[in-house]
Amino acid sequence: MLQPKRTKFRKAQKGRMKGISQRGNQLSNGMFGIKSLDSHFITSRQIEAARIAATRFMKREGQLWIKIFPDKPITKKPLEVRMGKGKGAPEYFVAIVKPGRIMFEIAGVPLDVAKEALRLAAQKLPVKTKFIIARDFQV
Repeated sequence: MLQPKRTKFRKAQKGRMKGISQRGNQLSNGMFGIKSLDSHFITSRQIEAARIAATRFMKREGQLWIKIFPDKPITKKPLEVRMGKGKGAPEYFVAIVKPGRIMFEIAGVPLDVAKEALRLAAQKLPVKTKFIIARDFQV
């Protein structure tokens, strides 16, 4: 049986999103939140669209926290450029989201308003989400 030839250097890869979220998996600021059930890259445009949808429904009452930040640059080469000549220029930025990560938190609004606002925000995101409530929330 032939073994694959081992090379000294590994190719540069984009990385793998394995496992569950180790950080940011508990509510820290608000009473309500949405938790990711998938792993995905979320762009800064998607985060902004979700923020606008939630705050528009809440009519700027209460407070909204965004718990993810797009700090990973995604590069792309221009169209019709030959191979080689180095890495492409940064095209946009993404946040890496793993299962269990809290993405948005809300406080200062009733339960039904928070649930609908976060539902509208979740529609703008490419991951499946779950609505969560803090343990010390009184109905």
